[in-house]
Amino acid sequence: MANYDAIIIGTGQAGPSLARRLAGAGWKVAIIERKSFGGTCVNTGCTPTKTLVASAYAAYLARRASDYGVTIGGLIGVDMKAVKARKDAVVRPSREGVERSLKRLKGCTVLEGHAQFVGPKEVKVGDEVLKADKVFINVGARAVVPPIRGLDQVPYLTNSSMMDVDFLPPHLIVLGGSYVGLELAQAYRRFGSEVTVIELAPHLIAREDEDVSRAVAEILKDEDIDIRVNSKVVAVAKQGNDIAVTVEKAGTSSQVVGSHLLLAIGRRPNTDDLGLDKAGVATDPRGYIQVDDQLRTNVPGIWALGDCNGRGAFTHTSYNDFEIVAANLLDNDRRRVSDRITAYALYTDPPLGRAGMTEAEVRKSGRPALIATMPMEDVSRAYEKGETKGFMKILVDKETKQILGASLLGLSGDEVIHCILDVMYAKAPFTVLQRAMHIHPTVAEFIPTMLGDLQPLS
Repeated sequence: MANYDAIIIGTGQAGPSLARRLAGAGWKVAIIERKSFGGTCVNTGCTPTKTLVASAYAAYLARRASDYGVTIGGLIGVDMKAVKARKDAVVRPSREGVERSLKRLKGCTVLEGHAQFVGPKEVKVGDEVLKADKVFINVGARAVVPPIRGLDQVPYLTNSSMMDVDFLPPHLIVLGGSYVGLELAQAYRRFGSEVTVIELAPHLIAREDEDVSRAVAEILKDEDIDIRVNSKVVAVAKQGNDIAVTVEKAGTSSQVVGSHLLLAIGRRPNTDDLGLDKAGVATDPRGYIQVDDQLRTNVPGIWALGDCNGRGAFTHTSYNDFEIVAANLLDNDRRRVSDRITAYALYTDPPLGRAGMTEAEVRKSGRPALIATMPMEDVSRAYEKGETKGFMKILVDKETKQILGASLLGLSGDEVIHCILDVMYAKAPFTVLQRAMHIHPTVAEFIPTMLGDLQPLS
């Protein structure tokens, strides 16, 4: 049995950074990876999907060249093999860089294989058993495969297998109208596929406000993406070389026939084959490892970081998990999960930047609040660039004057949101941002303007 100070299971966003901090502090560390170094973000999530989105944007902009007075001769074509090759060329250095840095890290042993607990502080990898007083679980999540009749009889894609596609699906049917599904739906429509999105909820991206959802839906419909909400998929079946999806809506059944099927209805943690029962680690009914405010499990000496703990499903929350654990263990700094503010983005074009509470959450709280909105067509920078779709919305607590949340759907919304997020972390009144002098012409310069036009939330 090999003894270590710490065992880290998984090399997603939190694992490698934690390994470097612990090894740098003189700990003897073992880190285990069973498949691809770098986890979801590097291999099948952020990096490859945003690379695809960039290629799709280039195709979209080329088709709009005449809007800018630019003439391009001939048809605009998309070489999907070249698109995939570009994506692979972006991903490869990141994945190889993570692997190389860990294998060169002094004080760190890298093991490749499937890790399973055989006791509270013992982990087996192949024929080798490792032991450590501290174990950190960073195993991530994967796409949910729903129990739909006939699904086991047809080929389907997930966010992972979609990264292997080097051809143009004639008609892509996307099950799920949320972040992963919508980003890929728009990208493949811009590549040239016919696309249908089927969503069970009454509106897309169900966690967002209805006005945001409607605006996103209109943006996608303007690009001839078929959006079907309030629609339940009850069966799928082969129909020649195609796939027929049976949908029920308001008691009426219909079929959508397409060439390829993408499952994007949610994620599930990779915890079902870790032997957590051998360690006594508690999970919730969905398999997420239960943790406290400092990411400790119910078993002393075992932590869970990243997507597998259900406390965030983003690369930035996973990295923040690492920061919280490292601060508590090594810096005597009592950082907590509850200190962070909800923040994320939807990378459609235009993107949606989100921070804090939604309008619906503010209304539900019953607190007196102020609100300001602005259509992107009134933003000079957006008008100059010919990208005027979307709108911005900010909510403020009337009594404390602190910003409660914001939804920025529009040009650079994923970047501009940080103007608001940083003021929220500072717990400063909105007037600090209102009185700031921003640069013209930018999107961010209109945030102070909006804050000067706050109205009571009726």
